[in-house]
Amino acid sequence: MSIALAVDGGTPVRTKGWPRWPVWDDTELVALQHVVASGAWWAPPGDQVHAFEREFASYQEASFAVACTNGSAALEVALRAAGVDWGDEVITTPYTFVATASACLLLGAIPRFSDVLPNTWNMDPSRVEERITPRTRALLPVHIAGEPADMDAFRDIARRHNLVLIEDAAQAHGASWQGHRVGALGDMGTFSFQASKNLTAGEGGLVLTNDPEYAERCWSVVNVGRQREGAFYQHVGLASNYRMAEWMGAVLRTQFSRLEEQSQRRSENAAYLFEALSEVPGLVPVRGDPRVTRSAHHLVRLWYDPEAFGGRSREEFVRAFTAEGIPVRLGYPEPLSRQPVVAERTAYIRQRLGIASEPPDPCPVCEQVCAHGLWLAQSLLLGDRTDMDDIVTAAARIQRAWVA
Repeated sequence: MSIALAVDGGTPVRTKGWPRWPVWDDTELVALQHVVASGAWWAPPGDQVHAFEREFASYQEASFAVACTNGSAALEVALRAAGVDWGDEVITTPYTFVATASACLLLGAIPRFSDVLPNTWNMDPSRVEERITPRTRALLPVHIAGEPADMDAFRDIARRHNLVLIEDAAQAHGASWQGHRVGALGDMGTFSFQASKNLTAGEGGLVLTNDPEYAERCWSVVNVGRQREGAFYQHVGLASNYRMAEWMGAVLRTQFSRLEEQSQRRSENAAYLFEALSEVPGLVPVRGDPRVTRSAHHLVRLWYDPEAFGGRSREEFVRAFTAEGIPVRLGYPEPLSRQPVVAERTAYIRQRLGIASEPPDPCPVCEQVCAHGLWLAQSLLLGDRTDMDDIVTAAARIQRAWVA
C-alpha cells in the first residue's frame, strides 16, 4: 500500500506544537520591574549587567566578562582588543554566520578561510597553517552548533605562530572541551544572546577572558574608548558605545537560572535522538569529536544522503519533513568565503593595500557540508522522548514512501 505523505495531502505525523522559545514566566516581569523602579536603566550605575557578567564568567570558568550589545559587536570588540587592524588577516571557518567575517572586514582586516572537518563541521586545524602569512594576526575558530572546536590544536598553533586566539562561542553556552568550559580557553571568547540562542534576551553579547589586560581593553572598546578609572571625557582609544542595557542584563539573569537544566535536557534528548535515527539510513546526525565533554546542542546537525531517499533532493526532503510537522532547516547554503559581500569587501581591502586579488579560499569539505547539511533548532530538544520519536517516525515514513 502506498504511503500518503503530508506534503502530498496525507495526514502529518505530528500536528501538535513544539516547546515554545523563549521560555519565560513572571520571574522576567519582576526582574524588569526592578530595573524600572531602580531608575538605573543603563549599566554603569546599575546592578543587573554587572551581576550577569560575574555569574556568567564564573559559570564558563573565566576570570573576566565584558557585556555588550550583541554577539556581532562582541566579535568586533574582541578583535579590536586584540589589536587587529587594517590589512591584518584573521583565519576562521567558512561554515559560520556572516558576523564572524564581517567583524573582521569592518576593521579593514581580511578573513582567510580554512576548510572544515566532515565529522564536526568545525574548522580543520590541520589546514590552518596553510593559510598563515606574515599578515596573520589572529585565529578565530567557531564552536558551530554549540560543538567545541579542537582547542588543543588551535592553542598549539596560536602559541607557535604568536597569534591571538579568539573563540566564537556564540552558540556554545555551557559547552565543554576536555572537561573545561569554552570561552576562555583561548585569549578571548565571544557569546551571543540573540533570540534563537540557548541563553537569550532577544539580543546581547559578551566577551570572556582570563587576561586582565584584554579585559580592560574590551571594557574600553565597549565604553567609547574610556579607561575604567579615567575621567569622563578622557578617551584613550577610538571606539564606540557597545554597552548592554540593564533590561537585557535583568532578563539574562532570569534566563540563566534555567540554563543548566535546559542544557541537561538537550543533551539527554540529543543522545536518544541520535541513537534512534540509526533506524533511518541516509539521515545521519553529526556526533562530533569524542573529546567534547559537553555540546550545547544549539543545533542538531544532520547529514542528508539523497541516494538513501530515492534520489530526492535535500530541498524536497525539507518540504516533506516540514509538512509532517518537523521544522527542519537547510544549513548554510554556501561557504562564507563565497558570500558576495565578503568577497567584494575583501577585494576592496586588497586593492587599497596594493595586494593582488585572489579567488576565494578553496574549502571543498565545506562545499559538501553546505550541499548536504540540515539543522533542527535547539528548542526541539526541550521536549520529551515522544517528541524525538516523532522526528524519527516522520523521517522513516518519508524514506519508505520514496524508496518503495
